[in-house]
Amino acid sequence: MVKVKIFGTFRLDTGLKELDAEASSVKELYPILLEEAKKVNPTTMITAADIDGCIVVINGKQCKKNSKLKDGDTVFLMSPVCGG
Repeated sequence: MVKVKIFGTFRLDTGLKELDAEASSVKELYPILLEEAKKVNPTTMITAADIDGCIVVINGKQCKKNSKLKDGDTVFLMSPVCGG
């Protein structure tokens, strides 16, 4: 089981703050996150592409989307921020 914590516009758009999930890679989290987002906010327009655009941090270290997960990991998903 891994703990997923969600930040940024992804959090605002879905209403998800955190959840526990069974997954062996970051990519395996995508359908779980989409399903949970629809439960919390049925009108959310969030997609797998939106999740794929997030910055991924596992146990305090920035990682790639294909990174493997192990039991007890904490995954932070952060929407990138831009502005001018």
